[in-house]
Amino acid sequence: MKILLTGATGQVGFQLERSLQSLGQVVALERSRMDLANLDQVRDVIRALKPDLIVNPAAYTAVDKAEGDAEMAHRVNAEAPAVMAAEAKALGAAMVHYSTDYVFDGAKQGAYVETDAVNPVNVYGRSKLAGEQAIAAAGIRHLILRTSWVYGMRGKNFLLTMLRLGAERSELRVVADQHGAPTWSRTIADTTANILAQAGAAGDGWWDDNSGIYHLSCQGQTTWHGFTEAIMAGGGLDCAVAPIATADYPTPAQRPLNSLMSSDKLSSRFCAIPEWRQALSLCMASAD
Repeated sequence: MKILLTGATGQVGFQLERSLQSLGQVVALERSRMDLANLDQVRDVIRALKPDLIVNPAAYTAVDKAEGDAEMAHRVNAEAPAVMAAEAKALGAAMVHYSTDYVFDGAKQGAYVETDAVNPVNVYGRSKLAGEQAIAAAGIRHLILRTSWVYGMRGKNFLLTMLRLGAERSELRVVADQHGAPTWSRTIADTTANILAQAGAAGDGWWDDNSGIYHLSCQGQTTWHGFTEAIMAGGGLDCAVAPIATADYPTPAQRPLNSLMSSDKLSSRFCAIPEWRQALSLCMASAD
């Protein structure tokens, strides 16, 4: 099986390149070789490579910047996945695409499930939802995996930022009224590989039974404040973490107060997902 992997240098793409190796030939492309802002290039690369599977973790993820750059966010997060899906259909290929908890408005009490109504409150969320809808409408074999609060030991993410700030300061003020589940990039990659291995073993009929949307985030829940406290403890940093409200930390993009998603559908159908504290400990003990 030939697998086309986008965003190979991103924190999820890096982990996927390693996790997918046992499943076939992985053609891992960084932005210079497949820029999702260049739709003609996306189309040409897929037609040249003729993959059996497209795995797309690449995205425009600058949530605040997207508020003033909506056209680019939509091109990368919606139009490029639509092109990939159309090319996958022409090739008879399958597609795995990653989405976000930000397709929800955060008004629900409790964890969101896959069938809950979507209502994104920012440009980033709307662009990611449009990408989901384009893939679903293409009529291809697909998995759309929504994840949340992604971190790792590579790239730019909340974990690395807090480790740096915690080493520099005696106190941090962190939002304590946004709830969700931090998810390690390797958890995302290994879970994806596990699911795809099951698909490969079962044959084409597997996709007919299992195509659709799944939530893929670690078990349990916390706040950005609680996540930061766990990071400080794991890093052995003597830095106090003071709780603040979202209203005390204004940002260009509105964020949902509740980003918690239930991964029960995925874990009951395919494989277990670790609790967020367990994954964080493993991440901080690893090199990447």
